[in-house]
Order: sequence, then C-alpha cells, then structure tokens
Amino acid sequence: MNAILWSVGALLCGSLPFSVLVARFALKTDIRTIGDGNPGATNVFRAGGGRWGIVALALDYLKGALPVGIAHFLAAIDGVTLVVVAVAPVVGHAFSPWLGFRGGKAVATTFGVWSGLTWWYIPTLFGLLLALGHRVLDSAGWAVVLAFIGVGVHLALYNPQPALLAVWAANVALLAWKHRADLAMPPALSPALSRSIRRERP
Repeated sequence: MNAILWSVGALLCGSLPFSVLVARFALKTDIRTIGDGNPGATNVFRAGGGRWGIVALALDYLKGALPVGIAHFLAAIDGVTLVVVAVAPVVGHAFSPWLGFRGGKAVATTFGVWSGLTWWYIPTLFGLLLALGHRVLDSAGWAVVLAFIGVGVHLALYNPQPALLAVWAANVALLAWKHRADLAMPPALSPALSRSIRRERP
C-alpha cells in the first residue's frame, strides 16, 4: 500500500500542467496554440513571457525533483518502488490526464527526477551533453535523445545500479516517444556548424 501511495502521489504531481496554468493566468494565453503546440515551458517563453517562462520551467522541474527526492533521500525508498516513483512524474507530465493525456515532452521534469535521484550529478551531465547536442544538431529531439543515451552509457560504465538503469531505460523510451516526430527525420548538423564546415573547406 505504501508503494502504491508513493507512486500515485508522484504520478499526480508530475501530471500537474504548470506551464499551461502559468500561461493561462499570467499571460492570458493558451500555449497549446503556439509554436509546436507542446504544453511545456518552451512555449511559455515563446508566448513572450521570459520571466514567466522561467517560473514554468522551475515548476516543471520541481514536480519531478520533489516527489522523487523526498521518496529517495528522506523516506529511504529504494528498489522497484523507487523505479516506479521515479518514472511516475515523467509519465504524468507526458500523458497528463488534465490535458486529455496529451502532455509535454518531459525534459524539465526529467532533469527534476534525476536531481531527486542523484542531486547535481546526472542533471549536470545531461545538461552538458544537451547543450553540446543543440550546438551540433539541427533537431531538438535528436539532441535530447542522444544526450540522454550518453547519460545511459555513463551510468552503465561508472554507476551501474540496477534501479538507476531501470529508471533510465523507461525515461529514454518516454523521451523518444515524445520526440518521435523529430526522430522520424535523420539527424542533421546545425546550420551554424554546417556553415562553419563549408567555410573551412579548401
């Protein structure tokens, strides 16, 4: 029963559509009509709310970090229960029942979940790899998924805890599904990098 309560609590926390709510009340905008229609913090920024975009980003991060961090570090939840609790906020965000099960892409919530599992360690690695991916690749989806695959390689080599690897496997599958439109196209170099390579050719 305790495991069910933790898991359901984490799922409900992750399902809260903070970006949609922030945009609706602060910017008087439905971000699902902007850009790619994704109900995430990126479209809050696109709606013209830099300050409110940061608020939405922080809330999407915290709804992953808080339930997982409390379960892991304070309640000493581990094993299979920890895996379910850690995956639950990402599932809740990606398939929010409050949005007809059409949620966001779960990148900020993924950062939060891994902060709840490893403090700064994996989020920092993921952030560095993601920044490199955005610099090199023209597709945000490919940048996200390849960066998170890099996280998985690092875990397998240097911290192969079964629970962490199980969370990673579920998390990368969810990220790939939410970015499937980008992944349907072959990866390509970013325009800036392509121009730089062309200039350097003799």
